[in-house]
Amino acid sequence: MKGEIMAGNWDGLDTTQQQLWTAIEDRRAGMLSLTKSGLHAQPMLAFVERRRKRLWFIASRENDLAREVGDGASCAFVLQDGDLMASVSGALHLVEDRRRMERLWNPMVAAWLAEGPEDPKLTLLRMDCVDAEVWVSGMGLTKIAWEIAWSAGAPKVLDMGGRAHSTLH
Repeated sequence: MKGEIMAGNWDGLDTTQQQLWTAIEDRRAGMLSLTKSGLHAQPMLAFVERRRKRLWFIASRENDLAREVGDGASCAFVLQDGDLMASVSGALHLVEDRRRMERLWNPMVAAWLAEGPEDPKLTLLRMDCVDAEVWVSGMGLTKIAWEIAWSAGAPKVLDMGGRAHSTLH
């Protein structure tokens, strides 16, 4: 699957970008990391703002990522949803917006952050997405495991499908 995504052309999104945003909206959970911090990636729930090519995260200010962001930092969000695997890169910023936090709040967030959206320790992280690598394999992780198991150790190249690079800025 090849294709450059045209910046600002959101009415004519290609299939890869449509799949990426839909997968993030459906799955929400992925791993967020600051690319130059040395910190490990951490599980986060993402909220998509397609028009502005942004992802939003609710986090505690005591979270390592939130403490290291400062005035902004390079980051990556990685997810796997069925046949789609993706790595999205961009810039991460701290944002204080209680109204947005209340709009984003849902039972999934509450499971991680039990004090509720009124907790003064909470903040928003905004990821301005720049580009992405997306792989759509046509086979889920179960089929990959099955193929490996049945190869009985014989060398075999799995067809992981095509890769598409998407410029999101």
